[in-house]
Amino acid sequence: MTTTDIRVSGRTVEIKRAGKELFPDDGITKADLADHYRRAGPRILPHLRGRPLMLERYPDGIGDGRFMQKDTPDYFPGWIHRAELPKEGGTVTYAVCDDLASLLYLVDQACITPHRWLSKADRPDHPDRLVFDLDPPGDDFEPVRWTAALLHDLLDELGLPAALMTTGSRGLHVVVPLDRRTAFDEVRAFAADVAGLLAARYPDQLTTAARKQARKGRLYLDVQRNGYGQTAVTPYAVRARPGAPVATPLSWTELDAPDLTPRRWTLATLGERLEDDDPWKRELPRGRSLRAARGRLEKLTS
Repeated sequence: MTTTDIRVSGRTVEIKRAGKELFPDDGITKADLADHYRRAGPRILPHLRGRPLMLERYPDGIGDGRFMQKDTPDYFPGWIHRAELPKEGGTVTYAVCDDLASLLYLVDQACITPHRWLSKADRPDHPDRLVFDLDPPGDDFEPVRWTAALLHDLLDELGLPAALMTTGSRGLHVVVPLDRRTAFDEVRAFAADVAGLLAARYPDQLTTAARKQARKGRLYLDVQRNGYGQTAVTPYAVRARPGAPVATPLSWTELDAPDLTPRRWTLATLGERLEDDDPWKRELPRGRSLRAARGRLEKLTS
């Protein structure tokens, strides 16, 4: 297999086994993956810088098993930034992707999808993102679309801005920017209360039940990612699914588009979108405090 050298960020990154097909049914190679992340780098890096990562790696392609990697191997080059953070009984040294060379090195390691923390390494217990994961019971996308609109309206009632993203999997993520003043435990409790209020308004369609058996065909409002050490898929990241779908930020006006699905954009079709304005420049403003929103939520639930 050939090696491709890419010069970025003042470094030369080797993409070894560049012709290796990571998506065999689609003929998508490691070189193709590197090309995507290189082109999308200006969009991705603002969502990665300073954040600990969990790496979803497929050394032999998506049909041959994966492993999820937290601790950074000793063989990673010294210029890859690291963050040693506490866990129960010890620490984990996470990779942090602060530049394009680091991102492409992760591609060389067959990392198809980087999953990022919702906080940064300098204040790991204080997130700057809150995520609602809309997880449908089946493949019908209409309940996801409907729920996203309801959640957007509720967050607007609470005075909180929100951004929308396809996951490249089954549902949508609704993302709220935070000011990093509130710790994870309080953030997750707030998210759970918001989800609980929405589920109480529509008990036949929505649920906050984590156990699948208890959902009974209802869409699951998942807030479990809002915790220390938990991760969410990075915007513009490729997912390890047939066709190489890409998690793609949206504007709220696109929610009603007839052709919208969680896998609407793929590695092969995203190119033109990268030439347009980034919708999250408008949809994801500076982080907000939860204090006033908590007060408004309490009035709605009292």
